[in-house]
Amino acid sequence: MNELAFDCRMCGHCCQGEGGIVMTAKDRTRLAEHLHISVEEMVEKFTHQRGGKLHLNVGEDNYCIFYKEGCGVHPGRPDICRAWPYFRGNLIDELSWQMIQEYCPGVNPKAGHEEFVRQGREYLRKEDLLRYDPETSPNALISDE
Repeated sequence: MNELAFDCRMCGHCCQGEGGIVMTAKDRTRLAEHLHISVEEMVEKFTHQRGGKLHLNVGEDNYCIFYKEGCGVHPGRPDICRAWPYFRGNLIDELSWQMIQEYCPGVNPKAGHEEFVRQGREYLRKEDLLRYDPETSPNALISDE
């Protein structure tokens, strides 16, 4: 039996930083519905434009504005959040995968990179998280599959 390559520990490390939670149109609709507000209101209150893409804001603590002892909008979270740690760089580069192990306690080094890639690609396909449009999609989800 194969080892589980990732098991979220809810540590919040991936919710910290101004890296860029890019909001696709699908993300905006999902989050607005979860918050019971219009897409326009959600965009106005919780996002900003940068590099031609819409990003979710961070608070003064540099965490996602919805992170408070855990994700406050988990069912409505953006695709980029749903995809972690199966980002393109971690799938195609074993060194990147090794580096995230210091940052993310949910990544299981015993599974190995090959198994991480297999499980990651399967998860991304199953959850419809692969993206192909560099103009609107988070770079970490762009796939050539």
